Amino acid sequence: MTMLGGKVALITGGSSGIGKATASVMAAHGAKVVIAARREEESLAVVEDIRSSGGIASFIQTDVTDESQVAAMVEQVVQTHGGLDCAVNNSGGGFPSDSWPDATPDVLDRTMELNVRGVWLSMKYELKRMLNQGSGAIVNTSSIAGLRAAPGEAYGASKYAVIGLTTSAAAKYGKSGVRVNAVAPGIINAGVWKPRFETDKVLLSSWNDAIPAGRVGQPEEVGEVIAWLCSDWSSYVTGVTIPVDGGNVITMNAP
Repeated sequence: MTMLGGKVALITGGSSGIGKATASVMAAHGAKVVIAARREEESLAVVEDIRSSGGIASFIQTDVTDESQVAAMVEQVVQTHGGLDCAVNNSGGGFPSDSWPDATPDVLDRTMELNVRGVWLSMKYELKRMLNQGSGAIVNTSSIAGLRAAPGEAYGASKYAVIGLTTSAAAKYGKSGVRVNAVAPGIINAGVWKPRFETDKVLLSSWNDAIPAGRVGQPEEVGEVIAWLCSDWSSYVTGVTIPVDGGNVITMNAP
C-alpha cells in the first residue's frame, strides 16, 4: 500500500521550489495532486512531469490572497475529485528590506498578506470542507525563521504567525477529525537559495560547515516530511511544527 494511495492533495505554491518537490513526492506516494499557484507555465510543467511519471496531477490558477479565488480553488478540487483529504499551504515568500528603522510599512504589509493572509484564507476554506466530511490533514509551511531569531523581521514575524495558525486550528478541530501541522524548512537548495548556491560555492561550503548534518537540504526532503504528515501513518500527530533543517535550529549556526 502506498502512503497516500487515493488521497486528494491540494498544494498551494506548487509551481516551484519546495512546493514543486512536494507535489512530485506526494504523487509518487499515490496522491491525486492539485497544484494551485499564480504562475501557469511553470505549474503546467510540473503537472506534465508528474503525469509522465504515471502520477495524477492538475492545475488551478490561484492567487491565495484573493478570497474569491481561494474559495473557487477548494470548490473545484471537490467538484473534480469528490473531496479534499490533504492540503499543503506552501505559498509564501519574503521581500527585501532596509534595516528595521529605515524600512517602510509596505514591507510588513506585503509579507503578511502573502505569508499569513494566504494561509489563513486557504485554511478557512479547507477547514470548511474537511469539517463537513469529518476528516482531513493540513500542513502549513513555516520556516526555522519562525522558530528562532533571524534576519528579516517581517518575514520572521509572518512565519511565527503561521505556526500560531497551525496550533490554534489543531487544538480547535482535533476532535472533529482534522489534523493540522507545520514544517519549518531550514537552508534548502531551492527558491532564492538555489541560484545563489549555483554561483557562489564558497557560500554553499560555508552553510555545509554550519549545519550539523553537514550539508544544505534538498526540497524533496521537505516534501517527504509533508507527505508523511498528510498520511494516515502520522494519525496521532497534530499541532506540531517539524524542523526540516539538518539540525540547524538547535545550534543556530550560520556562516
